[in-house]
Amino acid sequence: MTHKWRFFRSGGFDQVRLETGADIRSLSELDPKLWAALSCPTANLEFDDRMLEFIDADGDGHIRVPEVLAAIQWACSVLRNPEDLTRGSDVLQLDAIDDSTPEGATLLSSARQILHNIGKKDEVVITVEDTADINKIFASTQFNGDGIIPVASASDAETQGVIEDIMKCVEPVQDRSGQPGISAEQVEQFFTEAKAYAQWWQDAEQDATGILPLGEHTDAARTIFDTVRAKIGDYFIRCNLVEFDQKAGDPLNPALSDYEALANTNLSSTTEQLATLPLAKIEANKPLPLDEGINPAWIDAINAFKQQVIQPLLGSKTHLSADEWHTLCDQFAAHRTWLDAKQGAMVESLGIQRVRTILAGGFQDGIGALLQKDQALANVSDAINSVEKLIRYHRHLFQLLNNFVSFRDFYTAQNKAIFQAGSLYLDGRRCNFCLRVDDIGKHSSMAGLSGIYLAYCECRRKSGSETIIIAAAFTNGDADNLMVGRNGIFMTGKGRTGTPPSSGSLNTPSVFARLSGTRTNALAK
Repeated sequence: MTHKWRFFRSGGFDQVRLETGADIRSLSELDPKLWAALSCPTANLEFDDRMLEFIDADGDGHIRVPEVLAAIQWACSVLRNPEDLTRGSDVLQLDAIDDSTPEGATLLSSARQILHNIGKKDEVVITVEDTADINKIFASTQFNGDGIIPVASASDAETQGVIEDIMKCVEPVQDRSGQPGISAEQVEQFFTEAKAYAQWWQDAEQDATGILPLGEHTDAARTIFDTVRAKIGDYFIRCNLVEFDQKAGDPLNPALSDYEALANTNLSSTTEQLATLPLAKIEANKPLPLDEGINPAWIDAINAFKQQVIQPLLGSKTHLSADEWHTLCDQFAAHRTWLDAKQGAMVESLGIQRVRTILAGGFQDGIGALLQKDQALANVSDAINSVEKLIRYHRHLFQLLNNFVSFRDFYTAQNKAIFQAGSLYLDGRRCNFCLRVDDIGKHSSMAGLSGIYLAYCECRRKSGSETIIIAAAFTNGDADNLMVGRNGIFMTGKGRTGTPPSSGSLNTPSVFARLSGTRTNALAK
C-alpha cells in the first residue's frame, strides 16, 4: 500500500510533513520533485560535519537524494523502531538496535565492546562521546582488528623482542590504540629481507678463505685496509718507477724545498702538507717498513694496519713486500665484490647472529598467528564507525530531513535552519537569516530577484586571518545607514541547533564583519 503523505504550505509551495517513523521509512516513495532540495554541500552548514561525511558516500562534498535515501534505509534496517529517529535523542539505547540481522548483531556487539573498553560495561546506552576517543577504546585491548600488532600483543618476552627488532628495521605504523606496531605486509617484508641476508652470509662462509679471510672481523679489517690502500699503493708504484729508472729516485722523493715549506709551520700528525709526502723513502725493490722510517702523518694508520690486517693474515712482520701487498689486495677485492652484492640490507643493523636466531626460532609463524587473531576481530572493530554513524543518525537524521526534504525548521522558526550561518548585528539590528557565500559574483547575479535587501559582509576574527563572506537579509527598517565600510559583529553559532541568542546573551564565537556590498530590489518596510 502506498504511504499516505501530509503536506503543509509555506514559502509559497507545498512541503511534505515529516512526523513519524513511517514517513521517514517511506521517503523513497516520495517523488523527488516534491523535495525542497535535491543537493546540499557538506561544508559551511550549522550541522554535524561528521554525520554529513557518513552520508556523503562518494566523498564529493555534496549530499544528494540517493545518498539521503541510503542513509534512511540503513538506519531503519538496524533499528528496531524507525520511530526512534524522530526523537533526535543524544543517547542510543542498546536495546533499540535490531540484533536479529547479522549487521545489527555486529553493531550491538561492537557497541557493548566500546562501553566495556572505556569502563562502562554496565551501561545500557551509548553516546557519540563514547566513540570519540579511539585510543581510549583500544588502550587496554591486546587485539583490536586493525591488522596491526604492537609489542604488547605478544605474551612472551622473546616474541616481543622480535617485534621490537622488526620495528627497528621497518617504519612502524600506529594502530588504533595509538601504539606503534607492525602489519602483515611489514612482517613479510622483514622476513624476506632476513632470509636474503642470511643466504648472502652463507654464500660468503662457503668460501670463507676468499671472502671472509678474517671471519666476522673481515669487514673491520677491510675498513682499515681501505684507509691506507691508496697510500701504500702509491709507495710501491714509486718504488717500481725507481726500479725502472734510477734517475726517478730523487724526483719521486720529497725535494728540499718541500721540507723548507714546512720549516715555519707548527707540525703535527694531522698537518695536511705532511700527509701528502710519500709514505716512506722511495728506493728500488724496497719493501714497506712497518716499524721505522714511516711518514709521521701515517704512523697511527700503519700501526692499525699492521696489527689488525697484516698480523692476522701474514704473521708478525717488520716489512711488507710488494708481493705480500698484492696478495692482501686480492683478498679484500673478493670481500668487496661480496659486499657489492649485498642482500637483505634492511636487517643488517641486527647482525647476522640475531637474524639467524630469529629465523630459527619460528617467529614468523608465531607473529603471523598473532596477526590472524587480530584480523579475526576486524568485523567487530570496523563496526565502531558504524556504531558512531548510527548514534549520529539517531540524533540528527530527522533534523537533516526537515532541512532537506522540507524546510520545516526554516519556515516554522522553531529551530534555525542548518543553512543559516549565524546572526549579524549591524546598524542596531540583528539579522538571523545569514548565509555563507563562496562567490559573491555568482550569488549577486541572482540576488536581485529575491526582493530582499541583502548585505554582503566580509568577516574575520580579530586573532586570525581566516575570512568568510556572508549574505545577510535585512527585512525591516531603512537602508540609509547600510553603506559599504560599516562594521558589525557576526555571531557564528557553529553547532547551535536551537533559537538564536537574545541580545543580552551573546555567548557564541564572534567575528568582526564589514559591509562590502549590497543587492536589492526593495527594502521591506
